[in-house]
Amino acid sequence: MTITSPETADAGTGTPTATRQFLRIATAGSVDDGKSTLIGRILHDTGSLPTDHLDAVTDGDGDVDLAALSDGLRAEREQGITIDVAYRFFSTPTRSYVLADTPGHERYTRNMFTGASNAHVAVLLVDARHGLLRQTRRHARIATLVGVPHVVAAVNKIDLVDFSRHRFDEIRADLAELAVQLGIDEITAIPVAAKHGDNVVHRSDSTPWYEGPTLLEYLENVELHAPAPVAEELRLPIQWVSRPSESHRRTYAGRLASGTLQVGDEIVVLPSRSRSTVTAVDTLDETRKVAVAPLSVAIQIADDIDIGRGDIVVSGAEGAHVPVLAREIDAHVCWLSTSPLRAGDRVALKHGPSTVRATVQSLERRLDPDTLIEHVGPSELALNDIGTITLRTASVVPADPYAQNRDTGAFILIDEASNDTVGAGTILEAREVIPGKATRNDIKWHPSSLARAERWAHTGQRGATVWLTGLPASGKSTVAVALERAIVSRGRVAYLLDGDNIRHGISDDLGFSAGDRAENIRRVGHVARLFADAGVIAIASMVSPLRSDREIARELHRAAGLEFIEVHISTPVSECERRDPKGLYERARRGELRGLTGIDAPYESPEHPDLRFDTTGADIDRLASLILGALMDRGIVEDGMIEG
Repeated sequence: MTITSPETADAGTGTPTATRQFLRIATAGSVDDGKSTLIGRILHDTGSLPTDHLDAVTDGDGDVDLAALSDGLRAEREQGITIDVAYRFFSTPTRSYVLADTPGHERYTRNMFTGASNAHVAVLLVDARHGLLRQTRRHARIATLVGVPHVVAAVNKIDLVDFSRHRFDEIRADLAELAVQLGIDEITAIPVAAKHGDNVVHRSDSTPWYEGPTLLEYLENVELHAPAPVAEELRLPIQWVSRPSESHRRTYAGRLASGTLQVGDEIVVLPSRSRSTVTAVDTLDETRKVAVAPLSVAIQIADDIDIGRGDIVVSGAEGAHVPVLAREIDAHVCWLSTSPLRAGDRVALKHGPSTVRATVQSLERRLDPDTLIEHVGPSELALNDIGTITLRTASVVPADPYAQNRDTGAFILIDEASNDTVGAGTILEAREVIPGKATRNDIKWHPSSLARAERWAHTGQRGATVWLTGLPASGKSTVAVALERAIVSRGRVAYLLDGDNIRHGISDDLGFSAGDRAENIRRVGHVARLFADAGVIAIASMVSPLRSDREIARELHRAAGLEFIEVHISTPVSECERRDPKGLYERARRGELRGLTGIDAPYESPEHPDLRFDTTGADIDRLASLILGALMDRGIVEDGMIEG
């Protein structure tokens, strides 16, 4: 369903749209505040109950058990409390509603975090007799953390305090103070008696002193807007890639998180940064020319570039706002596991359709649910705790602050051993950690007591990195092996960092998505720099298809004052495919392997490599000697090392 504001026109035609508006509601509060009864009352009074459902909860005297209408689990009916998030649906002539009934019991606070994560309105239940409780404050804080734009308090059971205006005013004053603590404009208060229907759907004669809206009137008048409805804010996380047959172009499907999309738009795919143009947009509505969030769409593009599940399509227009390719994230987290979270823990971070590994760098703060004060430097986060943490990811995450985008600014944390969801988070700040330029704020580089010049003088060996890049089967590894042998046979230390070998060790946790490939290259760049610093000639043989990834490796060495020689093995794809020692090209042609560089994934040739040569019919030892010559020119090896 689409979301439009009451006066919004169709983005493609400029004419008013008749699409029914769609509102998501989350209810919250403490145990016995009457959430289930309130929901039952709304369903009953809006005529949204099937006859058989209503009959099942009506006793012989004709009395309806309203709470039983929403307590769907057997355990909920037996214990008289809500345990899981229960979703209910109702409608009016102008709007369709999805209502998430979240548990009030403190043990199930985590379900409030998930139930409110995509709500437009949070309805807080407050028992008029007891006022604001611990859980009321906690749930109000959660609602603001997950970005619920509207918070309304249903001051329930007002009939049990004789419809007292004075009591209502006291609670309304407490809610105003709470709003200040939470940093929001206001929390609207409405006096209701859910059991009898006062001020829920119909106005009550028992509260003549109250002139505000009923709860349903409030919900009917909440303004809804599409998320950032401009092309420059486009966010399309890719959920599915399909190609029905060889004669069809690939189609990329997902749900728009923000922005607009139409044929002819320039786009950029993250994290690879590949660019293309949209050639087709399918929204299942033939009359719609412009797709607007949160529509689900399927698109086709002009170029055959590598796009997979978990990639994000953003605007390629000049001045477009794009997410950060983050490796470090500050976030609010609600911890959902009985095992506490501590600094140093490793988790899987699921961000939209993609999942990456992450390490908890630090626990910054923990929220006190009673005072809403944040305590600095907690030792751990326990079950249902809300805190602020810093995460370091194994590969880049295209992320926005949650305040700007609720889809690309949210994530869940998963235990890698059990596959259980253990945390839910919202991003406060996402940082791109650029090697050689950005520094960590929690650790410092520990320099060796042995200076590099002294080390090299004693060992008689200068360090450097030779980086060989090219298509699969271009001959990179063959040249690298010959180079390593040539250097070592002359009494110097060299070591080959082959791409496949690296994936057996320090990168065994990585796959072959664009993000994981970039992370693999980042790791090899760091290892090569350490080898070079120690006086070893590191030889990296990597496809490394993107200039930006290779530039990171070069920048690491430049920042450390170390030599970096880039060698482009420029063997054409036809020759690589003829060799095909691993059968990769054959599998790619049969459609069994996606994302092979040179076939359906891009390779960006170096613009200014230090050396470039084709291995087709070449003398491999001669090519190795050319690289040795480059090392000699830079003073890495002596003249006498090169023979014949």
